[in-house]
Order: sequence, then structure tokens, then C-alpha cells
Amino acid sequence: MNVPPEQAGAPGQPQGMPTCPRHPDRPTGLSCTRCGRPACPECLRDASVGQHCVDCVKQAQRGVRRPVTVAGAPLGSKPVLVPVLIAVNVLFYVLTVVQAGSVSRNNTAPLFQMWSLIPPQVAAGEWWRVFTSAFLHFGLVHVLINMIALWVVGREMELLLGRTRFAAVYLLSLLGGSMFVFLFNPTLSEAAGASTALYGLFGGVAVAAWRLKLNMRPILLVIGINVVLTLSIPGISLFGHLGGLVLGALSTAALLYAPAAHRNRWQAGALVGLFLVIVAVLLTRDAMIGDIMCGTHQGQRICFRTG
Repeated sequence: MNVPPEQAGAPGQPQGMPTCPRHPDRPTGLSCTRCGRPACPECLRDASVGQHCVDCVKQAQRGVRRPVTVAGAPLGSKPVLVPVLIAVNVLFYVLTVVQAGSVSRNNTAPLFQMWSLIPPQVAAGEWWRVFTSAFLHFGLVHVLINMIALWVVGREMELLLGRTRFAAVYLLSLLGGSMFVFLFNPTLSEAAGASTALYGLFGGVAVAAWRLKLNMRPILLVIGINVVLTLSIPGISLFGHLGGLVLGALSTAALLYAPAAHRNRWQAGALVGLFLVIVAVLLTRDAMIGDIMCGTHQGQRICFRTG
């Protein structure tokens, strides 16, 4: 009588005893209750009825749809981008402090002067400032307040939206705040800080609460307090905060109200559309300002229009 190879057993083992397909040197009297193949104890997993082999377990997992949030993000993930953003902001603050030799007057650092948002400098071709300015802060209190707010609000938003969508909302909020500064701030003003993106997250949280039918009072109270602080404390960019709030709310709404049938495609199209609007507005404003030439005279930056 011929014995199938998988039942032949290893040399020295009783003939007719089946062996585990993954471990041919291990005879076993156990088998998977789903596919019926022999399997050693190491390759079996407890199931609701009997035991399943690891191959059947993997196949079953592939067929199970992982639950997602209303934005399409997988449940159970951990926030990763928020700690990274906090670390990057703190790193750049420390660098400006080292360069300036001062904790409170770190805005005199070369890196700060190169990256802060000054509309004439942007119009002169230094377009990176609309992005890099959101990673600079005026002093220790400024960076502490913003990082605490980012930790509290950002983690919840990253869990709701997922990492990629959260990054998109953060970026669009950041650029929206810079766009409003470029449009409405005094020409020679200087702006910096993560609060443009943070206000975008505030707007996103409000939209999410409305979408999920949560209690809006705590969220509106937090936003209201921050708006009052923006209006009452000198030197804070009202337009930067407003721009971030608007773009954060719009981009989050695009994510949370996307049709489920074509969610990813609709979300991507909406976010790209908002980005193109921001770029178009920035380019239009640049054309309105005209040609700008900037230089330094006696330690002060001077910009003037050449055309």
C-alpha cells in the first residue's frame, strides 16, 4: 500500500501518521477543522468551532473588512504625525534660540529671518516662506501654547482622519493661513507660528462634531476663547488664524461628507481643488503686489516695489 508523501512521516516515525505541511518532520494527529489538512499544534489557532490552521486564519482575515471611521480611516491606529510635528516645531525653536543666543528674542536668528512669512519677501520669489513660517515661534510661551494645543486637538483629529488625510488638512490649513496673511496683513508685517494650522484643526473639530452629532458647546467655547485671545493680544495674526480656520473646516468637510461609494476619489479631488485655489490666490496676489526688491540697511530689512 502506497502512503501519500504528506502522510509518510519522517524517518524513524510510525508509518501512516500524517505530518504537518509546514513542518514535514513533525507527525501529528491534529487537523484543521476548516480545510481538513493535518497540522502540528504550533500551526493551529483556536476558533469558535475547533481549530484552524494559520493558512485558513490568514485567508479569513483577508476577507474581513476592517472597520473605518466616517472619514475612511482604519480604527485602532495610533497617532504618529502629531508627535512628529511637535518634535519638528520644538527642534526649529531650539535652533533659532541657539542661533540668536536668546530664548525670547529668537526671531533675530538667521533661520527665523530666512523662514518667517514676510509678504514682500514672498513676492520677491521666496515662496518657501508660506510653508516654513508655520514651524517657527516667537519665544518660549508661543511654542509651548501651540504645542499643547496640537497635542490635545491633533491626536483626536489624526485618529478620526487617518495619517494621510490629517496631513492634508494640516497642510491646507497652514497654507490657508499663509494665504490670508499674504492677502490682508500689512505689507511689511512678519508672521510665524503653527497656530494657522492649529486653527484649521479647530475648524475641523467643529465640522467633525457637527457631522457626528456631538455636543458643540465645548468646541465652540474653545474656538471662541482663542478668537478672543487673537483679537486682544497685540501682534497675533488675526488673518492667519482666520485663514487656517476656514481652510481647515472646508478640507475636513470635504473628507467627512464624501459619498461612501466613491470616498477616496471624491476626497482626493476636493483636497486637490482646495490646494489649487490657494495657489491661484497666492499667484494673483503676487501679481498685484508687483516686483519687490528687499535688502538690509543698518540691521533692518527694507523692501520696495520696483515695478
